[in-house]
Formats: sequence, structure tokens, C-alpha cells
Amino acid sequence: MSKPRLEGKVALITGSASGIGEEAVRLFAENGAFIVAADVQDELGLQVVASIGTDKVCYHHCDVRDEKQVEETVSYTLEKYGRLDVLFSNAGIIGPLGGILDFDISGFDNTMATNVRGVAATIKYAARAMVDRNIRGSIICTASVASSLGGTGPHAYTISKHALVGLVRAACSELGAYGIRVNSISPFGVATPLACTAYHLKPDVVEANTCSIANLKGIVLKAGHIAEAALFLASDESAYISGHNLAVDGGFTVVNHSCST
Repeated sequence: MSKPRLEGKVALITGSASGIGEEAVRLFAENGAFIVAADVQDELGLQVVASIGTDKVCYHHCDVRDEKQVEETVSYTLEKYGRLDVLFSNAGIIGPLGGILDFDISGFDNTMATNVRGVAATIKYAARAMVDRNIRGSIICTASVASSLGGTGPHAYTISKHALVGLVRAACSELGAYGIRVNSISPFGVATPLACTAYHLKPDVVEANTCSIANLKGIVLKAGHIAEAALFLASDESAYISGHNLAVDGGFTVVNHSCST
């Protein structure tokens, strides 16, 4: 059998109690990683850990909007496992759904606090831990097709994901000197609990809506596909990839949808 792709590595995954984060926890554990699963949904997070086993995964409460909680979560990871090789900064929210003419500024602030400032905090403390221990780590952030196209998500969400890609590129430019890679993943529509709750739709409806406008037919995008992309970026298979925004969108962002074939 081949060697597990993350054997001996320690990963911190935020937004890990459901959706993409949960799938990543399971996949990373299957591939040999030790994981700190962080979220604000404590009951769900503990259920994920229990279903995998505490020998591989542990849970820690973390609201990424609170810098102190982020710092404490990274410290907990170091105390538990002695190192940090991979950060998958996945926690995020959809934010307010209204248009620009009735823009919810308070909701926008909260979206930016979670999707941008919270990610910046996780990168800050994870990178410090890697630099202090001379670890050539991998930092991965969950962006969206909304990071490159307007009109594919709510305004606050779209703005935050554009900013997130800028954050990834800025961090990449500094952390490359320490051998640390920084990348993002931009999924097309996935029927995560977050998306389903925000739009008040069942998963099969979200998936049907996504498939109807997708460029790549014959496959339904699942959270597991995004976790697989994160696994690649976390592993040594992507050893020279940094500053990249990996679109997992079936080509949606590179085709002209106004033209029919």
C-alpha cells in the first residue's frame, strides 16, 4: 500500500463541524494526519470527532472573529501535537442576501470579520507557529467562484471572497521566504448546510440549481470534491504550488455563459 499522503502531519481545520470542513477532517484523518477540528458548532464538532476517533482528531471551540480565540486554538494545537504543518482556514458565512440598494452594512461588517479578518488571524498565528519551528507548512483557504466573478453570490460574500484571494496572494509573497505555501480553493455551488440554510433550500434543490447552470455536465459537485482539492494542496504533491486560487468549478469561471453552443 502507498504511504498516506499526510502521514505524521498535524492539521488545523476551521469550520470543521459540517460541510466542506467536516469532509476535510475525515479525509485528512484517513490520510494519516492528526487534526484539531475547530468550529463554533460545538455539538456537531464533537459528533464529528466521536465518529472518527479521538486518537486522530480533537475538537476546539473557535470563533475566528475573535483573535484571542484563534491564538488560543493554535496554541492548543501546539500543546496537543507539538507542531502545525497544515492550516485549512475554511470557516466562513454567506452573509446578508440583499442587494446593493438596501445594503446591510452591519451584516457586511460581520461577513468581512468572519471571511477575511478571521482568515487573516488564522494565517497570522499558524504562520508564526510554522516559522518558529522551521516548518515548511501549507496554508489553504476556502474562497469561491464569487472571488473572481460578480453576480455569483450575495454582495457582501462576493466582496469578502475577492478580498480573501488578495490576502492569500499577499501572505504568499511574504511566507515563501520561509518555505510556507499559501493557496486558496474556489468551489462552484456546493449544497453545504451553510448554503442550504442561507437560501432555505434542501440539498437536492441546491444541487439541481447548480447543475442547471454548470458548465461541466454529468457530475454533481460535492463537499468531498473540495476536500480532495484541499488534500492535494496540503500534501507534498503540491510542493511547489503557492499563491494559487484553485477553481473547482468545472470551468464555470472561464467560459462565456451568454453564448449557447
